[in-house]
Amino acid sequence: MLRVDGLSAWYGEAQALREVSMRVDEGEIVTLVGRNGAGKTTLLRCLMGLHGAYGRTAGTISLFDEDITGLAPHARARGGLGYVPDDRGIYATLSVEENLTLAPVRKAGGAAGPEPWSLERVYETFPHLKERRRSPGTTLSGGEQQMLVLARVLRTGARLLLCDEPTEGLSPLFVQRIGEILREVRAAGTTVLLVEQNVHFAATVADRHYLLAEGRIVESLDRDQVREREHQLLEYLGI
Repeated sequence: MLRVDGLSAWYGEAQALREVSMRVDEGEIVTLVGRNGAGKTTLLRCLMGLHGAYGRTAGTISLFDEDITGLAPHARARGGLGYVPDDRGIYATLSVEENLTLAPVRKAGGAAGPEPWSLERVYETFPHLKERRRSPGTTLSGGEQQMLVLARVLRTGARLLLCDEPTEGLSPLFVQRIGEILREVRAAGTTVLLVEQNVHFAATVADRHYLLAEGRIVESLDRDQVREREHQLLEYLGI
């Protein structure tokens, strides 16, 4: 589904990514694991076409064997990419329901993709959002805000979710619910690339893992390898 070849990125003269190459196959959940400052968020921004506001890039990005390196973010979204940023990006002056209905629905291209979520499905999956649907989005708790941002992207019919630290700062109950939802959307046909520092959480939801260090992918691990080395990875990440 997604292929990255020799991707580098800079902030001015400072290089944040160094010839990153990776792939995400259709139907997978793949995580990017690394310390703060390793380049994980920069990589997601590059994939979504957002890094141009910060600096330059080199390398190629392909989605369904089509080179999207030069495409604008909205064109990548039309192609099936959905972005769940770490800052959530909720519209403060809009209600929960307005945040949900504002998102445009992607029209399927040549290959079939997951069905865009209806409001009814969102409210069935996220009952907290139904209860708060008339409230401003920024009055929600951290966990509820994360649910809102995730639901908003699912409303678009995205085929590949780029999720940046969706469990950061959440209670164990909300972390568990995020994991359930990611497994549910994968079963329904959505692929997920997940930036995550919670190694235990990553091991429970993902099929494969890329370890990012100083802007480079230094190792690729499967689920069993991460479980076997969880203590070592926690020490490496400083957690």
